[in-house]
Amino acid sequence: MVAEDKHQLSLHPLPDSKLCTTLNNRIFQDVAGDITVLVDGESFLLHKFPLVTRSGKIRKMIADAKDSKVSKLELHNLPGGSQAFELAAKFCYGMNFEITAGNVAYLRCVAEYLEMTEDYHQENLIARTEAYLDEVVVQSIEKSVEVLSACESLPISMVEEVGIPSRCVNAIASNACREQLASGFSHVSCHEDDSAELKEAAGYIEWWVEDLSVLRIDFYQQVISAMVKAGVDTCSIIASLMHYAQEWLKGIGKLQIWNPARLRPHCGTQEHDQKVIIEALVDLLPTEKSKSSPIPLSFLFGLLRMAIIVDANISCRLELERQVGCRLEMVSLDDLLIPSVHKGDSLFDVDTVCRILANFLQRMEDEETTEDQSGYESQGFGSPTHGSLLKVGRLIDAYLAEIAPDPYLSLQKFTAIIEALPDYARVIDDGLYRALDIYLKAHPMISEDERNKLCKYIDCQKLSHEACNHAAQNDRLPVQMTVRVLYFEQLRLKNSMSGSSGDALFSQKISSGIPSAAMSPRDTYASLRRENRELKLEISRLRMRLNDLEKEQTCMKQEMLEKSGTGRTFLTSLSKGIGKIGIFSTPMGNKRQKSGRKGKTARSRRHSVS
Repeated sequence: MVAEDKHQLSLHPLPDSKLCTTLNNRIFQDVAGDITVLVDGESFLLHKFPLVTRSGKIRKMIADAKDSKVSKLELHNLPGGSQAFELAAKFCYGMNFEITAGNVAYLRCVAEYLEMTEDYHQENLIARTEAYLDEVVVQSIEKSVEVLSACESLPISMVEEVGIPSRCVNAIASNACREQLASGFSHVSCHEDDSAELKEAAGYIEWWVEDLSVLRIDFYQQVISAMVKAGVDTCSIIASLMHYAQEWLKGIGKLQIWNPARLRPHCGTQEHDQKVIIEALVDLLPTEKSKSSPIPLSFLFGLLRMAIIVDANISCRLELERQVGCRLEMVSLDDLLIPSVHKGDSLFDVDTVCRILANFLQRMEDEETTEDQSGYESQGFGSPTHGSLLKVGRLIDAYLAEIAPDPYLSLQKFTAIIEALPDYARVIDDGLYRALDIYLKAHPMISEDERNKLCKYIDCQKLSHEACNHAAQNDRLPVQMTVRVLYFEQLRLKNSMSGSSGDALFSQKISSGIPSAAMSPRDTYASLRRENRELKLEISRLRMRLNDLEKEQTCMKQEMLEKSGTGRTFLTSLSKGIGKIGIFSTPMGNKRQKSGRKGKTARSRRHSVS
C-alpha cells in the first residue's frame, strides 16, 4: 500500500557504517564510538553527534553532566527496553527499517521518552510515528487491534500519555460501525427466538470477532463500550463476548465439584484473572429486562456457573441470575442443575435457583402491575403470562424431583423452593407429590412432624385419580395425609355421581374472596388479585376436564360404532346422557371419571406417579 510504503524509514546512513551484530551491540565497526548507552543491562557503543541532533533528552543529559567528556549514559525505565532503543538509535543514524503496526507503539513511546520532537530535527521520530498512526492505523480495524495489543507490554501510563489506546479504541468502534452500515448489517434484528440470526451474525463478523479476542480484558472492555456507544449491532456485541469468553475462560469447571468433602482451592493467579474477566464480561452484557433478550441462555448459564466456581462478586452473580430469571420459562431442567461448590452442602446450588425463581416472579408481578395500571386485562386462561407461569410451575416440580434424591439436601432448602412458587402456578399437584415422595424415600430418617409439614404443601383436591390411588397405598406418607386423600377421593366420586355439589363448592370459593368494606384499599387490591388468580386456576382446571370428557366421548362413540355398525340411535341417546353430566360440578375439573378407558390421554400418563 502506498500510504504504508512512505512510512519506511529510509534516511541514508553514514558512508562508512553498517549494523553490528556482536555482543557489545556496537552500531559501527569501523568508526570508534565515543559514548556508551546502558539500557536494561545492555550497552550500546554509539556516537554523540547523531544522538544529540535528534534526542532532546540525551542532549540535556550530556549538557548537564559535570564531566564535559562524558562517555557513559544510563537510561532508566525506557519503554520497550533495549529493543525499542535500538530502533530509535537506528533512526538517529538514518538506517533503513520499516514502521509497522507491531512496532509503532514502541517507537512512539521511546520517542516521547527521548524527546525526539521537531524542535531538534525536522520529521523527527514523534512526527513520523504520529503520521503512521493517523494515516494507517486508525483506518483499519486489524492494525488498530495489533497496535492496541502491543500496548499491553508497555507502561500503561506512557501509552495513555501519548494517547495511543484511546485512538485505537475509537478507531475500532467507528470502523466496525461504518462497515456494518455499508454492508446493510444494521437491518438485522434480534428477538426472542433469533438464535439462528445470532449465529448467522456471528459468522458474518467472525473476522473481527477473532481479532478482538487477542486483547487484554481492560482494552477489550474499552473497545466493546465504545462499540455500544457507536451503535454497533447488539448481536455482533454478543457474538464477540461469547467468542472472548470461549478463548479466555478455558479450564474453568474442572474442579472436583461433586465431592461432598470438597474445599475451594486457593485462588491462584489464573483463577484471579478469570474472575476479573467474568466480572468484566457481565458488565458488558446488554441489560435486557424482558424475555426478548437476544443473549443465548446457554451462554448466561455458562457464565453463571463459572462465576460461582471462581467466587465472582455478588453483583456479578445477581445480574446473571436476574437475566436468567426474566426468561425462566425458556430454561431447560439441565440448565437449573447447577453444582454446588461449598463444603458440606447439597450437590446442587439450590439457593441460586431460589433467587432465579424470585426474579421470575418479580417480572410476573411487574407485568401484572403494568397491565392493571393501563386498564388492560389479558391475564385470563391461555394468556402469555399465565402460560409462562404454568411452564415454570412444571419446570420447578421437575427440578424438585431431580434434586430430591440428594442425601445432603436439607428439608429447609427443599421446602424453600416449594414455598417460593405460588399455588396458582400449578393446575395439578401430581409433579409436586412425585417430588415429595422421592424425597421421603431418599430421607427415611426425617421425623413424623417433618413428614406432616412436608405433606401440607400438597392440595389433595389438585391430585389426579392416579396420584390419589398411589397416595392411598403409600406407606411413606403420614396417616393424616392418607386420610385426606381418601376423603377427597370419596368426595370427588360423590360429586361426579350427583353432579351438583361441586358448583356449591366453586361458588363458596368465589364468595370467600369478596373484600370486606373494612379492609384498606391496599388489602382490597391484594385480595382481588388473589381472587383473580384463583378464578383463572379454576377455569384452567375446568377447561382441562372438558377436554378430557370430549376425548372420552369421542372414544366411546368410536367403540360403539365398531360394535353396533352405524349405532345412530344408541349414540344419539348416549350423547344426550353425557350432555347431562355436570362438568362444572366439582372443583376437581382435571380428573377423569373412568381411568380405565382405552382413550386415556398422554397427559394422565405424564402426571402419574410410579
